[in-house]
Amino acid sequence: MSFSRLSSRWGESPWQIDFTPSMQAIPEKTDYAVIGGGFTGLAAAAWLRLLAPEKSVALFEAARIGAGVSGRTGGIALAETAAGDLPGLGDVLGGFEKILQKLDVHCDLLLPGAWEIGRTGGLPQSPIEWTDSGTLRVVKEVPGGTLDPGKLVSGLARAAETRGARIFENAPVMQIRWGANSRIELGGNSANRPVIAAEKILLATNALSLGLAGLNEGAHPCLTLASLTAPITEQDLPSTGLGAKKPFYTADLPYLWGRVRRDNSIIWGAGLLSAPDEKNVVEADISGAEAAQMFASLEKRVRGLHPALHSLEFTHRWGGPILFRDDWQPVFDFHPECKDAIVLGAYAGHGVALSSYLAAWAAEVLLGKRALPAWGKLARQGRAGV
Repeated sequence: MSFSRLSSRWGESPWQIDFTPSMQAIPEKTDYAVIGGGFTGLAAAAWLRLLAPEKSVALFEAARIGAGVSGRTGGIALAETAAGDLPGLGDVLGGFEKILQKLDVHCDLLLPGAWEIGRTGGLPQSPIEWTDSGTLRVVKEVPGGTLDPGKLVSGLARAAETRGARIFENAPVMQIRWGANSRIELGGNSANRPVIAAEKILLATNALSLGLAGLNEGAHPCLTLASLTAPITEQDLPSTGLGAKKPFYTADLPYLWGRVRRDNSIIWGAGLLSAPDEKNVVEADISGAEAAQMFASLEKRVRGLHPALHSLEFTHRWGGPILFRDDWQPVFDFHPECKDAIVLGAYAGHGVALSSYLAAWAAEVLLGKRALPAWGKLARQGRAGV
């Protein structure tokens, strides 16, 4: 699997990641190995070192940190999972804020609430009145808000490295030989590939490397598509209904989501693009005819929502990998082949705050300080319990 051309395949998001890990030699062994350099992996690496500074932590990212969905999300933070408020989940947004404070991460987090919008049952004083297969209005307000994903990736990476975690970019994991002190084989010259012994492992690859994570069954990866407009004026913004800068998403179909950025540019998202190989989303390409038609349809739709949006200029088009499970729950379980490894991901669009929140939980499980939740289970196959 090649991760070297993700930008050309998936387009360029507007977020900037301003952290580059220090160059270090790949270790022969580590106490904890984290696979995946997005929100989940970076937060877990930082939290492991925060709670157990005597333990070694190495993170392996196949491309650059944030190259997957973390650097391509719209940055909408929500309070629950895609399956709702699961038993024992706790206060996601409150927990997320505490994690950021503890790690000294600054990412323009604002939590004014989020709007569910729909074509029936709108609030009497809905600020949104859009024409879109009927009239879209605010149906209800839910806890949530926005952040800058580039700043979150950068901040979490900086927090992890500052606390002593080693971060390795362009270090794809080719296979894991499971057992006591599992062996992680990285990409490289086939005759001389680095192999790292790890006491415990967190797999945080989400929609990427499904086979490695034991996620081949009941998991569906694709690209979620988004477009960004040029900034609109502070005077024009209130007339669109978005003057409060609260993020929104539809509660019915056809689906639409969006948020206003600090400079008054607006991100709009809709549409899912499948890969030619339905299990390998790396091969999905937004430069093809299908994606071009989807972007054109989204942008035409947005311009037709309200007169103040008729002349919008779109500056960016991009896609980000997203993973759904049949039950819509995130996966949070021991790997099917090893009880010393945890698989965490499949947030189905709810991972902006949830990923860091569950990453800290997963770190505590690996350290023996907490138990896994009752939900998020994977089917047990292979050599379970090694």
